[in-house]
Amino acid sequence: MAYVKWFFILTFWLCVGGFLHYTLPQYDVVRIVNTYEKRQQLGDWTRIFWSTPDNQSNALDNRDVQFISAVRPDDSVIVYRNEDTGWSWPPYFKFDSADLYTEANDAISTKEDPEWVRVMHYGWRNEFLSAFPNAISITPAAGPDDKPVNWISITILVLLAAMFWAIYVRLRRFKRNRIDPLIDNVEDGFYAAGDAIENNTRGVRRWFRRKPR
Repeated sequence: MAYVKWFFILTFWLCVGGFLHYTLPQYDVVRIVNTYEKRQQLGDWTRIFWSTPDNQSNALDNRDVQFISAVRPDDSVIVYRNEDTGWSWPPYFKFDSADLYTEANDAISTKEDPEWVRVMHYGWRNEFLSAFPNAISITPAAGPDDKPVNWISITILVLLAAMFWAIYVRLRRFKRNRIDPLIDNVEDGFYAAGDAIENNTRGVRRWFRRKPR
């Protein structure tokens, strides 16, 4: 039973961690090498990795998506999608994908004369699922090591940890003050009932054991 309990606990926290890792902003220092548009099929379950389109195109199974190709300082490649999030989840309220596409084109550079930029994004890159992180903003970087401290994610994680701790403490206090005494009273009632039954049983046994006069 304990293994089942820990399995569900670990599964829950893995889901929470995966959700936060996908949703919270991250920073990459990259060199942009290309931008392009490509038509994407959105008819299967992998649609969850793409932004929700506007109401007029909500029923479309495919649409054109802008992409930004970049290279990291260690020469590994990364491809970002450039989609508006609008008012949907996650709440980045991005409406400027056209402006960001122009900034990305303006920041294209070569390996011989690199121009490093910091790309804030959310999401994952997965070749098997054709999932791409969504670029939120592009800002100049002083160099390949100019990666900022992710204060947004740190602040959100600290607030979430404080909220979970506060809930945990209150649940423990509620259990100690309300649930545990109730369980103790029920147990005491069972014990008292058991003692009464045992005493009555002993009395019946003594009555049957008496010899007739």
